[in-house]
Amino acid sequence: MNPISTHDMIALPPGTFTMGSERFYADEAPCRQVRVGPFRIDRAPVTNRDFARFVAETGHITTAEVAPDPADYPGMLDGMAYAGSLVFHRTATPVDVRDPSQWWSFLAGADWRHPLGPDSGIEELEEHPVVHVSHADAEAYAAWAGKSLPTEAEWEYAARGGLEEAEFAWGDELAPGGAMLANYWQGLFPFANQLLDGWERTSPVGSYPPNGYGLVDMIGNVWEWTADWYADRSRSARKGKPAPSCCGGIEVDPRGGSRGGSLDPAMQAMRIPRKVLKGGSHLCAANYCQRYRPAARHPQMVDSSTSHIGFRCILRG
Repeated sequence: MNPISTHDMIALPPGTFTMGSERFYADEAPCRQVRVGPFRIDRAPVTNRDFARFVAETGHITTAEVAPDPADYPGMLDGMAYAGSLVFHRTATPVDVRDPSQWWSFLAGADWRHPLGPDSGIEELEEHPVVHVSHADAEAYAAWAGKSLPTEAEWEYAARGGLEEAEFAWGDELAPGGAMLANYWQGLFPFANQLLDGWERTSPVGSYPPNGYGLVDMIGNVWEWTADWYADRSRSARKGKPAPSCCGGIEVDPRGGSRGGSLDPAMQAMRIPRKVLKGGSHLCAANYCQRYRPAARHPQMVDSSTSHIGFRCILRG
């Protein structure tokens, strides 16, 4: 272990907050009272500069830099067993937003050092969030730094910045007075980005105002891995069962679902567990993926690496 300094972390006290939302996606509901213990959290997502130091000191090789084993991916097409990662490309015209293959491409040679493919680099992106990191890569970094990944509850508590039940990290209006308060997609996704926030892809951490706890980029820029296995906690998934609780109806330090329960029932041939992502990214838009909110959540297979997923770390106690 080679801990990174904690000077750029922010200490949060223990607290109780309303977790979830009932206005957007079903698996964000129901709203409930959750209590978390004290922890320190990185002020910003882990940057390319941070991650480069980790790799230099450990020799870590990321998931995207290793060719997949076809035995782990039933149905993999011939010739697809090569190292690479998913990269977003804007479409030229409107497309069916139910088909992500229209804008995602698995590119050989795409990885954290080459975010847009083998001919790209990070020479001018040192202060941008690292991307193309799988859950295992994020955990390896956290362990090296002497930290942990946050639970979904800890992450949401931090993202809310002390605002109780606000839809966004800064209030109930996405762009109050026209102000761009996070890096997300303005316009019709995935073909027309007005770039009102100034960025086509990721932005340097801290480009937007901090939330009430002094944390930056909790919303937009990149999705962030959490420690929790994904579980659909919506009322329909629970089939009328009450949410687990204690201490007078308050959930204390919830830890998400189970590994087996996180498997995608629609993908029986590929049994890869999923973790919870939080915060949305620069690809979230009003007409697609309105997940630029603290309550928003998304299941992601643990082996996934993309051009819009990163992470940050915490220290408990």
